[in-house]
Amino acid sequence: MTPNDKLSFENTEIAFSHSTNTDLNRAYWLFKAINVNFLVKIGPPITNFAVKIGLPIKGLIKATIFKHFCGGETIAECTQTIKNLADGDVGTILDYSIEGEDDESVFDNTRDEIIRTIITASKSKSIPLTVFKITGVGRFGLLEKLDDGLKLSVDEQIEWQTMQDRVLAICEMAHSEGVPVMIDAEESWIQKAIDNLALNMMRFFNKEQAIVYNTYQLYRHDKLASLVHDHAVAETEGFIMGAKIVRGAYMEKERRRAEEKGYPSPIQLNKEATDRDYNDALIYCADNIANIAIVAGTHNEDSCRLLANLLNEKQIEHKNPHVFFSQLLGMSDNLSFNLANANYNVAKYVPYGPIKAVLPYLFRRAQENTAIAGQMSRELSLIVKEKKRRSK
Repeated sequence: MTPNDKLSFENTEIAFSHSTNTDLNRAYWLFKAINVNFLVKIGPPITNFAVKIGLPIKGLIKATIFKHFCGGETIAECTQTIKNLADGDVGTILDYSIEGEDDESVFDNTRDEIIRTIITASKSKSIPLTVFKITGVGRFGLLEKLDDGLKLSVDEQIEWQTMQDRVLAICEMAHSEGVPVMIDAEESWIQKAIDNLALNMMRFFNKEQAIVYNTYQLYRHDKLASLVHDHAVAETEGFIMGAKIVRGAYMEKERRRAEEKGYPSPIQLNKEATDRDYNDALIYCADNIANIAIVAGTHNEDSCRLLANLLNEKQIEHKNPHVFFSQLLGMSDNLSFNLANANYNVAKYVPYGPIKAVLPYLFRRAQENTAIAGQMSRELSLIVKEKKRRSK
């Protein structure tokens, strides 16, 4: 097969087929606002203050930024979003986006909610994958202590066992329902404990099919080697490796901490190095697709085209269950819907949860967008192009 030259990411009719004119107009003004760095900087503290003192702004948030980037406050509220995506042959990844909690009862509730997403997915072909964060079901500080190799107190040992039990309960449910579950990557100073836990879950549950996926952040200079190492372990021990491949989400925080604490930054020297390692990871996975299942989480057009072409060159079926493309709800619809239209497996992350709890996620999206050179102007130009097409 030849490279897929017909795959176009410029077709806005396909990209926005699921969006009404009202949706497009909201997206237009939202991205215009996000493009103003000043608003993105002052927005979070003002919004947090307003929510804290009870000003009635939740309705405004829910009708604007929340509606664009999130599916709803509950699984039931995500139903329409799931249907809209499915109409364009794009799957949904329900992402319960509560973060920064530090309470055992909240961790139990989060475990139960993740299990509900798995049960919901088991009943719907429109939800092919599920996801959770380890820090959603256990304390950040405990993982930090484990990564530092520090001795745990008796109480902490019990806490660590409880955290592992929550992860095990989630993965057991995923396995029994046949629903893949991805474990998100987090900060480098807790990632070692997460990696070990994820690999153990793969040992248990990935013998027949890829159920558990770990996440590899390729903006770290050591993660391509980590991916290759874990694959060697999977081959030796006889299980299928699940790998979600992303560039990364904590770059500024990582660099700042490395500088403050005086250790070498784990982040690549530049974007070119990140892009090279990301694409090399895709090539490596495509070369070993029989026993690596990948989810390529990327908003980068070149990487999407590379993987699409790799599947064609290696005569791998577009609908091979070991290959998914993935983007975030409300972003890069030109990639998601055009890839789905070309018959590739695609799924969007659909965050949901109480507005107050999801605010950190929303602010990160806005800040991330302004940090990506050209991302906002790209989103805006595609929206403008589609508005013009429709007006004709």
